[in-house]
Amino acid sequence: MSKQPLYLDYASTTPVAPFVAKAMIACLEKDGNFANPASRSHMLGWQAEAAVEDARRQLADLINSDPREIVWTSGATEANNLAIKGSVQALLENLEGFESSVVEKIVVITSQTEHKAVLDTCAFFETDSFKERGIEVVYLKPQANGVSDLAAIKKTVSEFNTQASQASAGKSTEKNNTRFIVSLMHMNNETGAMNDIARVGAYCRRENILFHVDAAQSVGKVNIDVNALNVDLLSISAHKFYGPKGVGALFVRRSPEIKVKAQIHGGGHERGMRSGTLATHQLVGFGAAAELAKKRIDDDFLHLKALKQQFVDGLNTLATTLATPLSVNGDVDNDFPGITNVCFAGVDGETLMMSLRGLAISSGSACTSASVDPSYVLRVMGLSHEEAQSSLRFSFGRDTSAADITRALGDISKALTSLTKLAW
Repeated sequence: MSKQPLYLDYASTTPVAPFVAKAMIACLEKDGNFANPASRSHMLGWQAEAAVEDARRQLADLINSDPREIVWTSGATEANNLAIKGSVQALLENLEGFESSVVEKIVVITSQTEHKAVLDTCAFFETDSFKERGIEVVYLKPQANGVSDLAAIKKTVSEFNTQASQASAGKSTEKNNTRFIVSLMHMNNETGAMNDIARVGAYCRRENILFHVDAAQSVGKVNIDVNALNVDLLSISAHKFYGPKGVGALFVRRSPEIKVKAQIHGGGHERGMRSGTLATHQLVGFGAAAELAKKRIDDDFLHLKALKQQFVDGLNTLATTLATPLSVNGDVDNDFPGITNVCFAGVDGETLMMSLRGLAISSGSACTSASVDPSYVLRVMGLSHEEAQSSLRFSFGRDTSAADITRALGDISKALTSLTKLAW
């Protein structure tokens, strides 16, 4: 039997924790809590509903929100779609109710390094029909370390406000009805770059700007307080922190000013924002994963920090020993320690990955792995086509050990040595 590959792709997905799996299994069979949570005419339905609400509370506790602010979805991709499309469409209805003499525009500001679930959702509004209705999308280039610059957001808002003021001057009303939505990821899925959500959130709150955060990679891995961060909408995925796949959530701040138009219609579930029969077992697993993460989050972070230090030190030793240029993409001191994106200059990433068959790693986001093009995230950060093509992502998790890092470094050393000999 061949040796099991060493799993170092935790940014793609995590295994379901045993504690979580046990809770889920108890909701699957006839003797378990399997009923439809929406069946309120009998006790089994009530019990399922209670389990779902317990899970809602567990997730709310993890991000310090009100349980009523948690809307269940099928994952972070749906949550991103619901947050951005739902918010834009709700604002659009309000703007179209104003007088025609008033400037009416919705500006969505995001980053060029966002996940495709955000970029493609924003692109949905770039058709002529939406542009004619006053919707505009701005994609900001991040800094070289992959972090979005608050100054660039402020400049964009200022420019649009100036345009709106000039356009409305001399008309029956000079009220500026330009509305802004800022959508930024908390943690980049390819590099681990962490945006300063607290600073951006404070600015957005002061300027009355709707602020959405894609936190698929960060919830359950770093401490998050949606109130302290001034976040209005926050997308979450269970399978990124040892919960089941196929389930996620959108935090929607309870405020009269925040409206999200449903994208999936049916029975009016989730306070009318997302219809569909709730999967009791998945949500119970989601809640169990959140409860476990809350208990372990600090210890897990320190564990990952030690692993990254060991890995980066080992890479530096390899670079010196093998005379091979190796560099970490991003800011090694401030990025999330569970993700390390490495550029092996002069070595084709796909070829190197094939030589590392004993390691389960990736060349970028799992959601774009079918593409042979180099990572758009790395290209936007300033890497050349060749450098991006020579980069691989290693991501560690709760079950990764120091011995695993030693094994990975050994495999990398052997592969680089072999490829160098072939090159000669």
